[in-house]
Amino acid sequence: MLLFMKVLFTQFIAEMGDKTQLMLVAMTSRFKLKDILLGTGVAVLVLNGLAVLAGGIISTVVPTWLIRLIAGAAFLFFAVTTLKGDDDEEENVKDRKIRFAPLSVFCTFFVAELGDKTQLTAITFGANEGLSSAVVVWLACSLGLFAADVIGLLIGMLICMAVFYKNQHNRPYRRHFL
Repeated sequence: MLLFMKVLFTQFIAEMGDKTQLMLVAMTSRFKLKDILLGTGVAVLVLNGLAVLAGGIISTVVPTWLIRLIAGAAFLFFAVTTLKGDDDEEENVKDRKIRFAPLSVFCTFFVAELGDKTQLTAITFGANEGLSSAVVVWLACSLGLFAADVIGLLIGMLICMAVFYKNQHNRPYRRHFL
């Protein structure tokens, strides 16, 4: 239980303010809540499953001291790149017709989250704990990441509601309810 809580809170804190959380805030203006929850939930489970499995397999081949050294260097790299900021300009994409919104959310989240610090955290926990604790690490990583992302979704919904009310002169807001 201690391992579960440690992994859950680490993932939760690592995801706060992350680009994927901010991406989900933006997605609330385009997709329904149930579509975002479904796409995000499946992506989180798949990504963390792959990361924990990779970490568990790595732990059987690479010595623990080297795993910790590589993980520490990778976290320092993420810290430096986060402080540096991002100079990329965002592309201006015209509205497209989405046939299956959860798949769009899944693909967007999956690509955005690959190689992210939360993925590195999942790989590190998987490597440190080994395959014997893989299910516990996988579930804790997934719940921690999903919980932080739900906060982003709620903030996005509040922003959408505020903008909608302002633009529609106090008409009821119904777009994002299940």
